[in-house]
Amino acid sequence: MSLDKLKLSKPLVTAMTDAGFLTPKDIQIKTMSRILGGQDVIVVGPEGSGKTTTYVLAALMKLKYAFEEAPRALILVPDADHVDLVLEQFKLLNRNSTFRILGIDSRGPIDTQMNDITDGVDIIVAVPDRARALYLKLALNTNKIQLFVVDNAELIVKKGLQLPVVELANSAYKAQHLVFTEVLHEKLNLMIAPFIKESSVTIEVDEIEEQEAEVYQQMLYQVPNFRTKLNLLTLLLGDADVFDKVLVFVNTRLTAQTVYKNFNHTNETEITIYKPLFFDDAGYDNIEDFKENEDSRILIVANENLGDLDIQGIPFIIHFELPELKETLIKRIVKQDEEEVIAITFSTDIELIEVKKIEQAIGQRMEVMELPDNLKLVDVAPKSKKKKTDNNTDDDSSERGAAFHEKKASNLKNYNYSAGTKAKMTYKNKKGLS
Repeated sequence: MSLDKLKLSKPLVTAMTDAGFLTPKDIQIKTMSRILGGQDVIVVGPEGSGKTTTYVLAALMKLKYAFEEAPRALILVPDADHVDLVLEQFKLLNRNSTFRILGIDSRGPIDTQMNDITDGVDIIVAVPDRARALYLKLALNTNKIQLFVVDNAELIVKKGLQLPVVELANSAYKAQHLVFTEVLHEKLNLMIAPFIKESSVTIEVDEIEEQEAEVYQQMLYQVPNFRTKLNLLTLLLGDADVFDKVLVFVNTRLTAQTVYKNFNHTNETEITIYKPLFFDDAGYDNIEDFKENEDSRILIVANENLGDLDIQGIPFIIHFELPELKETLIKRIVKQDEEEVIAITFSTDIELIEVKKIEQAIGQRMEVMELPDNLKLVDVAPKSKKKKTDNNTDDDSSERGAAFHEKKASNLKNYNYSAGTKAKMTYKNKKGLS
């Protein structure tokens, strides 16, 4: 498809061609007309889908060439590395340095940045906290901002920078707002709610890579926080008839001990830790000993300094926490033989981005499981709970986040699974007991 589809100016089309962009990305085709039309847009897409190029093109198209006293576009990104990446993209497409573009982060003295803004700038690419500091010092005038962009919004939320984003967005009251993210979730929705217009539209581009290897059955439980994870784990694993041999992966040995202490230990060897941190905790230094002991049902394993581990022969793998490297998890869920294994992942909102990357890598969605009715949710805001039960519109999937997706008609369910029911069904089928 030709770049003409985007209805860009001839200089911009030439700049894109010279930079090696010969055809538009799907995300640009779906969003550009709305952005150029002035609508607030929330764009959800994976890394490499063309999000940055999209708003760079939009900024260069929407702003008039005439210089003005105050900046007309403010782009907020999570850190200094992202500032550099966006500036590089502007350098590719801002032919003849038509616009004055300034990068702002904590690497430079704030007084120097105040002077740079005073000298004149059209577009500012900044980290939220430094931009807010400049705004409070009256150096950053937001009255002329026409385009307010939040990029990598999920990382901004992860870094806890919601307050400066909201304050700056509210100060730029005349602006059009664009939010770019890899995943949508409740915390991100709460950040953008004070400034995103009701007429905004959410556009999602989903790029799943071709599946190269077969993986075990994947299930995903999305929970609000760590304490609810603990409650869910003890609730599910309380069904000893189903979960008769389970590996629970966490990230650190301290977390392994926390999970271990959370169980009601009626049998000394039923729940154990792999290479426990403390001598009085029941555990194993060799996983083969766990496999052979019929009385041992649950083994908690820390990813911390963990080498190769032979997990074959264990029917349930639970990732209580997402490992730092997605490859760590993927290696465990790739089928080694015809053995049936169920892999269950727990994820908070903040971890959903890692879930998204895993799904893209394996070329398959995890099946999203409804939380058991009798699960005790810890510290869940009333608004979140209401949204979970009341939001049954067609746009529900776009607000849930990357791990959620529209279900096929044959898969739609209007009931909750009780603890362990789904696993029990699969497990019984596997053993021919149904």
